[in-house]
Amino acid sequence: MDPHLLRTYVTVARLASFSEAARELGYTQSAVSQHIAALEQDLGTPLLTRRPVVPTASGERLLEHAGPLLLRLDAARADVVRMAAAPEHGLTLAVAPTALGPRTVAALPAAGVTVRVLARDEIPAAVATGAADLGLVDGLAAPSDPLRLPDVAPLTTRSVGEEPVCVLLPESHPLARRTGLRLGDLVDARWLDAPGAGLPLAQLRTANGSGGFRPALRYEGTDIRTLTALAAAGHGLTLLPRAMATGVPGAVAVPLVSPRVVHRTELVHGGSLRGAAATMADKLLERA
Repeated sequence: MDPHLLRTYVTVARLASFSEAARELGYTQSAVSQHIAALEQDLGTPLLTRRPVVPTASGERLLEHAGPLLLRLDAARADVVRMAAAPEHGLTLAVAPTALGPRTVAALPAAGVTVRVLARDEIPAAVATGAADLGLVDGLAAPSDPLRLPDVAPLTTRSVGEEPVCVLLPESHPLARRTGLRLGDLVDARWLDAPGAGLPLAQLRTANGSGGFRPALRYEGTDIRTLTALAAAGHGLTLLPRAMATGVPGAVAVPLVSPRVVHRTELVHGGSLRGAAATMADKLLERA
């Protein structure tokens, strides 16, 4: 399939409009219609109904393939450009909020750095497509076990650290004086659902091998201080790396003792590193 036609199709399906897709892509509406017709002829099936503009069953199936295919093409282009380009003096780092700890901050160059805080599952794609030079992803894992990252392109991942995790509780919580907590005992507790800031509840369910962990409040931001303030105020529990859970006013960080999991951080990059990216990677790996 011609990727130009595929991009046109994805844009029309996303916007549900031939005219809006033409405006976004910089084509005439007639050209967009021709692209869709050519793709439908190539595949031998209608992909869109016209009024309203919605994907057919075949079109829905094509959309499932189109995203990864186009992402892989973008990643291939970025990888080749990265190899051919002159070394850059600056550095763009894509990082999950809980991966931006003291060790990471200490490894940042003194100048020329852009830090982009992204959702964990967006970071590999940002690195693969050249939107970031380096990525730092994190999550719960058994000690020394690698994280499971989406396969978007040939990327290199290396561990840069593991840290104990703690449950953050209000000082008045009945369990705040415990020396350790078992995750299985907290299945029915009130939890904060903060996928962009804390460790996602889905990872807790996976680590515990069960359901539960129902959210009492959902926080859709990426600021760790807001998340810890919500936990201290009693709106729900959250699980954080020890360094981020310790010393929160009005809250107590109780170590998680079962199951035996750690907060693992991994460095993600594509191809050979140069310049500021190579320097920062070396610092992170030295500290690891």
